[in-house]
Amino acid sequence: MIEPISPDFPDDLPDDLPEDVSEEGTARTAVVPGSSAGRRFDAVLAELFPEYSRTRLSEWIKSGDARLDGALVRGRDPVRGGEIASLDVVLDTQTHALPEDIPLDVLYEDSEVFVLNKPAGLVVHPGAGNPRGTLVNALLFRDPSLSTIPRAGIVHRLDKDTSGVMVVARTLPAHTALVEQLSSREVHRQYLAIVVGSMVSGGTVNAPIDRHSRDRIRMSVREEGRDAVTHYRLRERFRAHTALECRLETGRTHQIRVHMTHLKYPIVGDPMYGGPLKLPKHATEELIAALRGFKRQALHAETLEFKHPATGEPLRVSAPIPADMLNLLAALRSDGEAQKQR
Repeated sequence: MIEPISPDFPDDLPDDLPEDVSEEGTARTAVVPGSSAGRRFDAVLAELFPEYSRTRLSEWIKSGDARLDGALVRGRDPVRGGEIASLDVVLDTQTHALPEDIPLDVLYEDSEVFVLNKPAGLVVHPGAGNPRGTLVNALLFRDPSLSTIPRAGIVHRLDKDTSGVMVVARTLPAHTALVEQLSSREVHRQYLAIVVGSMVSGGTVNAPIDRHSRDRIRMSVREEGRDAVTHYRLRERFRAHTALECRLETGRTHQIRVHMTHLKYPIVGDPMYGGPLKLPKHATEELIAALRGFKRQALHAETLEFKHPATGEPLRVSAPIPADMLNLLAALRSDGEAQKQR
């Protein structure tokens, strides 16, 4: 489901260039303001061209694609003010994965972004164990120009067996803007999780996360870890399970899975953090089959809300609950009804 929050969200996205900036093809120029006199060239360049990351601008300074009055300068060299800063936007291949014709469920797209509904089982990035058949391979087939964007435009990820909404940048400025929004915690990410245990209330988990001290594949709550905050509220209670709405304030690896396990309410089906299967007393055959047959973490990225990188307009996109989780929820409800009739 797509919900532009502003009813006037445009179909054609305008270029949003800084004042006193001109553009012709891939050549960009801007006048250095007099107020910048004495400041470093790289810092001024970042202000003149905020749509590009500081890392990329630094690379262009070193390669000579960013100049001052046509001359090569170093990033630390001071500006006088009044010079012409020029930039040749050179897009080298950043991703060398091979394109593959893998179906994608596109919820929204325009010239700046894709918003996708990733199915469970699809790996996001190619790796040693998954060189092919990943989301990156699928994206490169859909839009070959993504090879010039870091990580093929992917700015955040979902675990292989987590389903739901992801946003992908289609341009360098969009990539820079979305990464900045994520870093400043301006992106709203809402998940549906089904956990083991019947919770009585919602709350917040504020517990730092880092690599497990012994198992480097796993994450764990550790005092010396990076800050991690998950807000959760009850959506539906069952006899021995709970459907939760989880909102991420930070985006650490396996964050919801680790935090729910930390609370002693692990996510149903989680092969890494969930522990052994637990069946409620007198469970119906339908529920037993549903729980035993659920082989992935019952976690779905339901809604993503962010500012459009070109227009700044808020955009909210939701992905429908997948069939396997709908079937599990139905079995949990039926089990509850059956127990009332005992």
